[in-house]
Amino acid sequence: MTEDEILAEFRAASALLEGHFLLSSGRHSGNYLQCARVLMNPERAGRIAMAIAQKIPREIKAAIEAVVSPAMGGLIIGHEMGRALGVDAMFVERPDGVFGLRRGFALQPGQKILLVEDVVTTGLSSREAIKAITA
Repeated sequence: MTEDEILAEFRAASALLEGHFLLSSGRHSGNYLQCARVLMNPERAGRIAMAIAQKIPREIKAAIEAVVSPAMGGLIIGHEMGRALGVDAMFVERPDGVFGLRRGFALQPGQKILLVEDVVTTGLSSREAIKAITA
């Protein structure tokens, strides 16, 4: 998929919002991608994940052993990326304020992980998720 085709998917789902938005990071934006809207359709979510997976260089894709995403926002796209790559998908969550693996999810030392997020603004959640994965 091209960038225009991906944007068309967001528009078709009424997920590309334009106006003035105060993001949770405190930053302001003239656009907002409501990823939950575009990912609520399983076929669309699968198409988007396949498009993203196709952009990953072959040698990197071949090394990926699992996908991890942060809950809540990354759950659907993380699951679909696992499907697109043919690997397990799991998630980190923070019921006590700190990301961690739960529910019997486990990683092995040296395992090659792809972290998948739905939206990145400041990268704080991604960095916190990486810290949990590394631990």
